[in-house]
Amino acid sequence: MTPVIALVGRPNVGKSTLFNRLTRTRDAIVADFAGLTRDRHYGEGRHDDRAYIVVDTGGFEPDSATGIVKEMARQTRQAVAEADVVIFVTDVRAGLSAQDHDIARYLRSVNKRVLLAVNKAEGMADSPRLNEFFELGIGEPWPVSAAHGQGMRSLIEAAFEAMADILPPVELDPDADAEDPSAGPDDRPIRLAVVGRPNVGKSTLINAWLGEDRLVVFDMPGTTRDAIEVPFEKDGQRYELVDTAGLRRKGKVFEAIEKFSVVKTLQAVADAHVCLLLVDATQGISEQDAHIAGFILESGRAVVIAVNKWDAVDSYQREMLERSIAQRLAFLRFAPVLHISALKRQGLERVWKALAEARASSVRKLPTPALTRVLLAAVEHQAPPRAGAFRPKLRYAHQGGMNPPIVVIHGNNLEHVGESYRRFLEGRIRDHFKLVGTPLRLEMKAGRNPFNEKGGG
Repeated sequence: MTPVIALVGRPNVGKSTLFNRLTRTRDAIVADFAGLTRDRHYGEGRHDDRAYIVVDTGGFEPDSATGIVKEMARQTRQAVAEADVVIFVTDVRAGLSAQDHDIARYLRSVNKRVLLAVNKAEGMADSPRLNEFFELGIGEPWPVSAAHGQGMRSLIEAAFEAMADILPPVELDPDADAEDPSAGPDDRPIRLAVVGRPNVGKSTLINAWLGEDRLVVFDMPGTTRDAIEVPFEKDGQRYELVDTAGLRRKGKVFEAIEKFSVVKTLQAVADAHVCLLLVDATQGISEQDAHIAGFILESGRAVVIAVNKWDAVDSYQREMLERSIAQRLAFLRFAPVLHISALKRQGLERVWKALAEARASSVRKLPTPALTRVLLAAVEHQAPPRAGAFRPKLRYAHQGGMNPPIVVIHGNNLEHVGESYRRFLEGRIRDHFKLVGTPLRLEMKAGRNPFNEKGGG
């Protein structure tokens, strides 16, 4: 599973700046889920070949008893509970405070891996002021400057070193074998993540699947934070269910417990080959649905959208829901939308078929000759718009990767190819290769034009 790093500390010590530095974003907001305070955010970062999830929390007052401060403290405790390592952020210029000591006392009591980051320490790596932070009993202080990026690599390397005993060894792309001509989609289990808001019916759907006579189910407990992976087989295809609903085993009976965790959802998406985004027909499409869908798209995962409880809404509600999906999830227009009832087990067979097609599309081989023919036919049908004195010249294309498929287009003046023409090319490629349920990424590589260089012989 993707490791989780939580940032905690009192207000105004630079946690959000550190969050932005670790995630390489500028807004400190990746997912703003309903029911969570605005000061608790989730983002994704990468260190060398390893991805990680960062949780940004609000100002922490462990002993707060009332109001929003109490709620923020509760959110921070939850972030600490979900984390593999905690970075305790302090301010070297403000010095230690009684609140810092309270936070340190709490962190010592929860028995978590903790790193002490002393922020705003630009030019102070050898300052004697760092010595007072040993009083917290957390360990060696790490001087950093989140605003200037100083000390960040050492800090994140220390975080991964602290998690070394729980991290698997670094591997190559887990889908690299999909490019082996001898390996097909059926040679390895398809990792399937069921994601969505609380109470949309994930538990009911999972129980319906596990109750199918044609599903061969095994039990394999997860490794962190009660995550469970359930391998099962259907119609000769092996799957590995990455559950975000907290699937647990009690005796010989599987119980699905609706326990929502943003971290579990992000981890499940990151570790999956294909995602099933479950939405509730009776509640419509919310910002939370859109955030989860956006993370699926950014992660490059194949996706199928299933609208649950379709039998519980009338024709007017269905029409409004379809409009809402078209508008709020427009960026997933490539994903099939299926109407199901998990409770009544209606439409579930179509879901399996769509999931298999989405996975197959995500690892489909796109031969260079065929890609180039599609590209040139598209240009002949509709040439790219002229940009000033030049018109982009698209010459040939080849596949640059799988899961999601990446198409690299070569030519001249490709920096002038606009988004609308990119969408046109994407549509032509999708139609020709029948790519359904998977993102498709286009990369433009412009060649050097020797006639634009001065002084040529």
